[in-house]
Amino acid sequence: MTYAIECRGLTRTWPGNPPVEAVRGIDLVVEQGTCFGVLGPNGAGKTTTIEICEGLLAATSGEARILGLSWNSDADRIRQQIGISLQETRLSEKLTVLETLTLFRSFYHAGLDPWQAIDKVSLREKAHARIKTLSGGQKQRVAVATALVGNPRLLFLDEPTTGLDPQSRRDLWRIITEFRQAGGTVLLTTHYMDEAERLCDRVAIFDRGQILAIDTPKRLIAALGAEHVIVFAVSGDQNLPEDFGSGLPGVIGVRRESEHRCLSVREPHVAIPALLSLITQQGLQLTSLTTRQATLEDVFVHYAGRGLNDGEGGVR
Repeated sequence: MTYAIECRGLTRTWPGNPPVEAVRGIDLVVEQGTCFGVLGPNGAGKTTTIEICEGLLAATSGEARILGLSWNSDADRIRQQIGISLQETRLSEKLTVLETLTLFRSFYHAGLDPWQAIDKVSLREKAHARIKTLSGGQKQRVAVATALVGNPRLLFLDEPTTGLDPQSRRDLWRIITEFRQAGGTVLLTTHYMDEAERLCDRVAIFDRGQILAIDTPKRLIAALGAEHVIVFAVSGDQNLPEDFGSGLPGVIGVRRESEHRCLSVREPHVAIPALLSLITQQGLQLTSLTTRQATLEDVFVHYAGRGLNDGEGGVR
């Protein structure tokens, strides 16, 4: 079958002393008609990988095929079939929304009428407004519309909802869902775990230039063996061992998150009484306790041993 994206043995090394291996042998396929999520902290190499797929960077070795085509021989054909919305898109603030979409439509041999693209992002009432007068959420919708106006088969969205208010996030979720339902393919990077779980058919977790795991969000979470997380804090925490609570019934994982500790558990109703008893026995005082469902954040910590916000820098 022809994949929307197919990466084989992909590497990218940045020159330096010593050289930096941003991408280290990535193998990745994205099926057509799906929404594929790319997760990982800053410095994981995910942006470098995506920029190679977008044709913005050349790989050091390996190959990224897009819609069955190669950037080396079919660059124009690929550009005519993809849309890209970067995390930060700088549009001319003096142009109106309609003028902006008309300009971007001129870059493609075929595509949508600019008004169709405007309607897809629900901005008809702002069609004649200048970009500089729009809110942050409206500007982001215009940026997505510029990626849609060529009627692409494959849409790259790099953290499209970062910094948006909840309503603007939901608006973009709707746009992504409708594009996928119409047969399009989406490659989405995000730092929001709820976003990935809601939108993505499959996700890849990146760290240190490699892929740690690929699967559906539900299967990745289920593979942890624990559906719940107990988050708690106690007084005198600095004197406790790092694995405090690890021997309690039903606990399969322990980690620290800042001033809190997290226990991954199968049955909260069994683990919580045991935890409270242990805290009392140790002469400690419980200062907070909450429970939540396990998420993709927990999956990442399981594989990488650190949180999604604990990137090491130096690699994108």
